[in-house]
Amino acid sequence: MTDIFSPEGAQTMINRIEQLTPESKPLWGKMNAGQMLAHLCVMYETVYTNKHPKPKGFLKWIMKTFIKKTVVGDTPYKRNIKTAPHFLITSARDFEKEKERLIGYIRQTRELGGAHFDGKESHSFGPLTQTEWNTLFSKHLDHHLRQFGV
Repeated sequence: MTDIFSPEGAQTMINRIEQLTPESKPLWGKMNAGQMLAHLCVMYETVYTNKHPKPKGFLKWIMKTFIKKTVVGDTPYKRNIKTAPHFLITSARDFEKEKERLIGYIRQTRELGGAHFDGKESHSFGPLTQTEWNTLFSKHLDHHLRQFGV
């Protein structure tokens, strides 16, 4: 798993993102490259903004009990795995704008460092360890960059 909190790990992800173009085609799935970048930004929006309401009650329990293990565990995501509604990106997106936003979020996360995230409450899963946060960020980025062959 890439250490997204390290300068080298963050730069590795940024270098992969820089290989994308608006014409990059997915190996699976329905999103185009701009939509995929916007989709990845949602992950960071749930950390850095209040744009997306947090799950409550029974849904929060389902997320913590059943979904958390998939998201923060070591097993790679399967292709075409179902995603939460607020992660669905179906409208057209500006590729360069989304790429810039995503790279900005990766840099912000690296600058804050893993210690900042250790024990921090996640949007859907409750408090996570530094390792779980790293897995959440790194695994999701890797999954979609592989989707586009980079």
